[in-house]
Amino acid sequence: MANSYAILIAVLLFPGGLFALALGLTLKGADRRVAARLQGRVGPPLTQPFFDIVKLGFKRTMVPDTASETVFLAAPLVGTASMLLAVALIPIAGVYNPDPQIGNLLVLLYLLAIPGVALMIAGSASGSPYGAIGFSREMALMLAYEGPIVLVVIAVALRTGLAEGHFPTFSLAEIVHYQQAHGAFVLDPVMWPAAAAFAFFYPANLGIVPFDIPEAETEVLEGPLLEYSGPALALFKIMSALKAVVVLSLGVALFMPLPLTGGVGLAAWVGQQLVLVLIGVTAVRVSRGRMRIDQAFVFFLKWPLLLSAASLAVAAYYTAGGAL
Repeated sequence: MANSYAILIAVLLFPGGLFALALGLTLKGADRRVAARLQGRVGPPLTQPFFDIVKLGFKRTMVPDTASETVFLAAPLVGTASMLLAVALIPIAGVYNPDPQIGNLLVLLYLLAIPGVALMIAGSASGSPYGAIGFSREMALMLAYEGPIVLVVIAVALRTGLAEGHFPTFSLAEIVHYQQAHGAFVLDPVMWPAAAAFAFFYPANLGIVPFDIPEAETEVLEGPLLEYSGPALALFKIMSALKAVVVLSLGVALFMPLPLTGGVGLAAWVGQQLVLVLIGVTAVRVSRGRMRIDQAFVFFLKWPLLLSAASLAVAAYYTAGGAL
C-alpha cells in the first residue's frame, strides 16, 4: 500500500503532476521570453503559458460536426495521461528514484510515442483537411526519429551494463548511478555520437523549429490542433509542457546526471533543463527556418541514424573489450 501511495504522489505531485507541469510551463515561458529578446521584441511575461492554460479552461470546447466526438475528446486525455506517467519514470540524480514497478527505459520509449499518436488521432478525428495533412506529417516525422532514439537508448544500456559486467541495463536509475560513480556519458568519447543523435531527437519530438512541420502555422494552420479549443486544447498544451520535461529529463539522465543530492541536486537539475531549452531550443528556433517534411525525413535517416548506429557499435566494442 505504501508503494501505491508513493507511485501516486510521483505521478500527480512530484516529480510528475503539478511540479512537472509548473516546470514545463516555466520552461516554455523562458523560451518565448528569450526568443523575443533575441529578435528585438519585448515578448510575453514569463507566466504567459500559465495564463493561456487558465484562459482556455474557461472557454468552451467546440467539436466540429464532421468530427468523431469520442475520439476527438479522448485524444488529448490519453496524451496527457501518458506524459504524467512518463515523468514518474525518470530519476533525478540524488533526489528521486522511480519505483521499478512503474516501468523501465523501454516502457518510457513507448510512453514517449503516445503524444505523437494522440496528435495523429486528433488530426484524423477532427474532419479537417489541415488536420489530415498534420496527421501525415506527424507520422512521417515519427518514423524518421524513432529509429535513432531506440539505438541511442540501446547504446547507453550497453555501455552501462557491459561496464558493470552484466547484460545491458534498461534501468534509468542504474544508468544514473553508474554515471555518478564513473563520470557523465557526455564526457565519454564513446558516447559522443549518441549524445549528438539525442540532440537532434529532442527538438523533433517536441515539435520545435526546424521540426515543427506537423503544426506549421503558416502552412497547415496548427494542423491537428486547428479544430481544438477550450479545455481540450488546454490539455494538449499541458501535454506539450509535460513532454518537454520528460524529454529534457531523459537527456539529463542518459548523458549528464550530476553527483549532487537534496535541494542543491534538484536546483541543478532544473538549471540543466533551462540551459538545454535556451541553447537547444530557443537559440535554434530563432536562427533556423522550418524544414520541409521530406528534408526532415532524409535528415534523420542520414545523420542521427548513422550517429546512433555508430555509437551502438563503438559502445559494444570498447566496453566489451575493456578499453576506454
